[in-house]
Amino acid sequence: MKIPFSLPLIDQPVIDEVLDCLTNTGWLTSGPKVLQFEEEVRRLSGAAAAVGVNSWTSGAMLALRWFGVGPGDEVIIPAYTYSATALCALNIGATVVMVDVGDDFNLDPAQLARALTPRTKAVIPVDVGGLPCDYDALFEVLKNAPFHPATPRQEMLGRPLVLADAAHSIGATYKGRPSGTLADITVFSFHSVKNVTTGEGGAVCLKLPPPFDAATEYRFLKAFSLNGQTKSAFEKNQPGAWRYDIIDQGLKCNLPDICAAVGLAQIRRYQRELLPERKRIAGFYQQAFAGEEWAVRPTLSDADRESSYHLYLLRIAGASEADRDGIIARIAERGVGVNVHYIPMAMLTLFRNLGYRIADYPNTYALYRNEITLPVYNGLGERELGFVAECVKTAASKK
Repeated sequence: MKIPFSLPLIDQPVIDEVLDCLTNTGWLTSGPKVLQFEEEVRRLSGAAAAVGVNSWTSGAMLALRWFGVGPGDEVIIPAYTYSATALCALNIGATVVMVDVGDDFNLDPAQLARALTPRTKAVIPVDVGGLPCDYDALFEVLKNAPFHPATPRQEMLGRPLVLADAAHSIGATYKGRPSGTLADITVFSFHSVKNVTTGEGGAVCLKLPPPFDAATEYRFLKAFSLNGQTKSAFEKNQPGAWRYDIIDQGLKCNLPDICAAVGLAQIRRYQRELLPERKRIAGFYQQAFAGEEWAVRPTLSDADRESSYHLYLLRIAGASEADRDGIIARIAERGVGVNVHYIPMAMLTLFRNLGYRIADYPNTYALYRNEITLPVYNGLGERELGFVAECVKTAASKK
């Protein structure tokens, strides 16, 4: 039986929505589908506004530049995440400060407190696998952060920006609040492997405190994502609406309609159909491995949090990297795709060359060395899941 690690959901509703974009709207780049998709994201996330962008990375860069982060500023991130969390800051000239994580794979508030300096302008917590961080604890730490504002928006906020890396966590909750309302700005990813996909894409969601006005910042960010241009091509295409202005040195990272159409067909039924199915799949694995002494099962929910069930991060107790890699090889021999989330950044060439050392992040390495990510995607049935679980059990027993 061949079971890939991930498959995007391309079914008839997706096909119908894309065909509508191709044949009825007369538009491919940012237009009516993007506006509809932004509204669906805003509604699902509880955010005050949502701006569609072409990737998580560009959305995070957009948000950091909106806040005035640049050379000389520090951005704190967890060491356990994908490299984009660091690259969004590095690409605009900021300094990335990595800190170790807790046993739930997420940013450790105690480590954050030790890393703060007067140069800290932003913190990017990552909801690894779809499980939200402890946001209340993070905000409590930032109450005492030394902060030297250098821009009007920094003065308005009065502390480092909390920019949530929610690439995994659309639909997750923390203390009854949805992902999208937990940080000042939340950036979702709609990459092909995500719970909701646009092929490539993302959304910047605003939940800024007073005196920020969400409508004002939404309008600015829409222009900022279009090279600072005040009207999209769709808006300029209306009769007599050709005149525009360039209001800032923006980026070009808008979401196209053809991509938004794919996401629209999914997000409209996400909470009703797609998210419950992912929860069922994760629950199957939890039960399947409950009796295995070697299995360290992930936290999917607790008293405060419920995951979006994006990833199932299984760990093999006592396994070394070599043991884990051998287990993956044996699983692959039987046609099952599994993955590892993530190779810690400090182990990758770019970051080693920048001076980061994995020895500085012992818990990050301890989690990574024996972690295996199992397939979770819409369309996996009981027969496939049973085969995955059996393959994992057999491979792990030969460790």
